[in-house]
Amino acid sequence: MQIVNNENDAPAPGEVWLVGAGPGDPGLLTLRAASALRAADLVLHDALPGPGVLRLVRRGAALVDVGKRKGCAPVRQNEINAQLIAGARAGLRVVRLKGGDPFLFGRGGEEAAALAEAGIPWRVVPGVSAGLAAPAAAGIPVTHRGVSAAVTFVTGHAESGALPASVDWDALGRAGGTIVAFMALSRMDEIVLRLLASGRSPDTPVAIVARATLPGQAVLHSTLGACTLEARRTALPSPALVVVGEVVGLAATLIAAPAAEQPLPAAVPA
Repeated sequence: MQIVNNENDAPAPGEVWLVGAGPGDPGLLTLRAASALRAADLVLHDALPGPGVLRLVRRGAALVDVGKRKGCAPVRQNEINAQLIAGARAGLRVVRLKGGDPFLFGRGGEEAAALAEAGIPWRVVPGVSAGLAAPAAAGIPVTHRGVSAAVTFVTGHAESGALPASVDWDALGRAGGTIVAFMALSRMDEIVLRLLASGRSPDTPVAIVARATLPGQAVLHSTLGACTLEARRTALPSPALVVVGEVVGLAATLIAAPAAEQPLPAAVPA
């Protein structure tokens, strides 16, 4: 088994760490992730980690952009795997920096499998997922007592760009609760139709959160029946995440409520 389980805060020569960069705000990066970036010799990063996160990479380290952007020829996953393996075999301390969390729609599992097959020691450093951070940044709790006791994370498109065939949208619509959809803007028309056909009310609140936690964050509040048209009119920047469910309606109350004044802590005797 090649998983690295030591307590070090940086990869050793010949190791690969799969590091979650969080949603973009460098303040939401974990301490271990920041330490790994400062020590790495080679960093292969996605398109999502912001410049504030990438500035933590030490001077002299190799920084390689392997991000997949819409409309651009992507770096193939097997090529990324090969670069990770080659870097480790060359004795480098390698970090694979991924937006959000490596194991939540980040293909971290695929990379870990390739490393294990090649006999390369690897470790995953979890990150704050956009599935939690984006709704929170918009004042939306994905679960709330008496409103939603379940949340489902789902991707809005398969590798081909089509709606994922493995997702049972009809069952998802009938199940209720909160739906958090990644990479869903391009398939919003189909998703909305599937959810409406499953019985979800057109009045179900929907929020689309763009550039969450970053400067320029934008939030569109709408309903399931109107969100596709309003999203096109607004022309939200990417990346964006879609939240469907009654919890979206809580944002107005939570954001509008003034913060409660907290008493100062009692002095501790010397």
